[in-house]
Amino acid sequence: MSIRTLQDILTLEQNPLPTAGLDSTYALLARGAAIDPQAPALSFFVRVEDHATPARWNHAQLLGEITRAANLFHRLGIRRGGVVACILPNLPETHFTLWGAETAGTVFAVNPQLDGAQMAELLRAAGVQWIVTLGPQPDADIWRRVAGAIGGLAGLQGILAVDPLHHLPGHTPAQSLPATLEGVPVLDFHAELAAEDARALGFAAPVASDIASYFCTGGTTGLPKIAQHSQANEVANALQLAAVAGAQIAAPGRTTLAALPLFHVNAQLGSGLTPFAHGGHVLLAPAAGYRSPGLIPRFWEIIARHRVNSFSAVPTIYAALLQVPRDGQDLSSLKLAICGAAPMPVELFRSFERETGMRIVEGYGLTESTCVASINPPDGESRIGSIGLRLPWQEMRVMRFDAAGNWQGEAALDEVGVLCLSGPNVFAGYLSPQHNKDAWLETGAADGRPQRWFNTGDLGRLDAEGYFWLSGRKKELIIRGGHNIDPKSIEEVLAGHPAVALCAAVGRPDAYAGEVPVAYVQLRQGALASEAELLAYAAQHISERAAVPKAIHILDALPVTAVGKTFKPALNLREIESVVREEAAQVGATLSQLTVEQDPKLGMLARYRVEGDGSALASALGRHIFRSEAL
Repeated sequence: MSIRTLQDILTLEQNPLPTAGLDSTYALLARGAAIDPQAPALSFFVRVEDHATPARWNHAQLLGEITRAANLFHRLGIRRGGVVACILPNLPETHFTLWGAETAGTVFAVNPQLDGAQMAELLRAAGVQWIVTLGPQPDADIWRRVAGAIGGLAGLQGILAVDPLHHLPGHTPAQSLPATLEGVPVLDFHAELAAEDARALGFAAPVASDIASYFCTGGTTGLPKIAQHSQANEVANALQLAAVAGAQIAAPGRTTLAALPLFHVNAQLGSGLTPFAHGGHVLLAPAAGYRSPGLIPRFWEIIARHRVNSFSAVPTIYAALLQVPRDGQDLSSLKLAICGAAPMPVELFRSFERETGMRIVEGYGLTESTCVASINPPDGESRIGSIGLRLPWQEMRVMRFDAAGNWQGEAALDEVGVLCLSGPNVFAGYLSPQHNKDAWLETGAADGRPQRWFNTGDLGRLDAEGYFWLSGRKKELIIRGGHNIDPKSIEEVLAGHPAVALCAAVGRPDAYAGEVPVAYVQLRQGALASEAELLAYAAQHISERAAVPKAIHILDALPVTAVGKTFKPALNLREIESVVREEAAQVGATLSQLTVEQDPKLGMLARYRVEGDGSALASALGRHIFRSEAL
């Protein structure tokens, strides 16, 4: 049925989630393959200039490769609870590895751009037994990162090396692989895969309660925060998303362009498992995804050539696509563009829809909800700025907590509280018991039994029609172009400078990236350091390039709460004020009044008055994620 309103969701929920016979993602993929085994399932082009002649797998072939991979990992000793790390860019082999490894055991998709120390920390915490990664040819960058991560890694049994040019017509490997890497055996993934049976699993398939995957969430400093997805979680979320948006992304004959990184839940589950499981077709962009040379300039050509029906992107990509000419391209197939991972600036939202005639659907999800938790209904009303209606068969409530973090009950309509989730897609918990301590709460249910909820830490409200609205993030993550940055990864580095007494990192609104990191510093008494010196220190010592602050400000004293903790909202307000003044100067507007405050419903809100015509400033501010209002 078509989902247009909350009542449609309630009607759908009169029947249970249709998981009968679907105890695992492998069973879900097999069901999808059975719809039409010869229909296209996965297409991949190594280079943008070759997009018209991609390598292709039909559904029977894709399931066969996943079956081979599962049998391979089983032969190598992976059993339930055994972990395979997938350290790959976007390749067909990434999909073979993801679904094959979680059929044999548990897969852990790791960002291949992490440095060796960060990667080592994650691999150690996860107890990885095998790694699938790129070989040293033709580019040894990821190979070197892995080499720097595996020294002394207990329990690691071997490495499977992938040739990223394997699907390039006429390509032959440049040279043989080394026998070992840091003393660990190295095998050729392609040769090992070819030796396996593609017809059937050689072992029992997983059951619903088995842990299918690990995902790193939050920051990468300190004890790694690793979320666990059960088989049932991933099956449920694929079915829930299909129930809401299936006509566009999860149906035979539909093509989804996938260009977000496959170590994220969005690309892996929303643009992978969901279409595969329903007989759909995934067009996989080159290994670097949206960062692939030439992809953005030829994006509309690719959409038209392959009759793409949907794609997902972050706001920075939508902003870039607006600059690409669309003249002469038949884009009539494109029905749905999904925005997630970061809030969409209102002006960008309106400009994109106005100039392209396409519809953008905003949603909300997090690793802990497996992927998607709410979405504006593709067949119903999209409310700009809203994260939409909750998914069917999942409860999403706004809860009240006191200052000590104690649950006080549900919030009233339009009252701001903390978003909490309960349902079959809510993850199985963090790998570390320490991280689970404050993540959950139990409340009473209508039948008298306790109901378990996950506390997202995000602030929001619910309107009378069932739409949710984010009001701010209780979490301190900085979201730069859809990439999560833990402020601690900046603060811990700056705290190591001998002149720094206190520091706090926050996000500065940015019209292109959503937010960029900036840092505020309080120096030690008598110490001297310039902002330029601290910036150079940060650039030298912060391993994650995206986390290097765009600016560092030295204050006499950081703002603090009554109990002496740094009060970051004051710094956020300061950054918004700075952005408003900067945008006013850029468009030649004279501000006669400006206040920035934390509005209980709208979150960070800038109110301003301009002498004369304020339309140019209003348009400029509309490109930012914070709310603004002319007086």
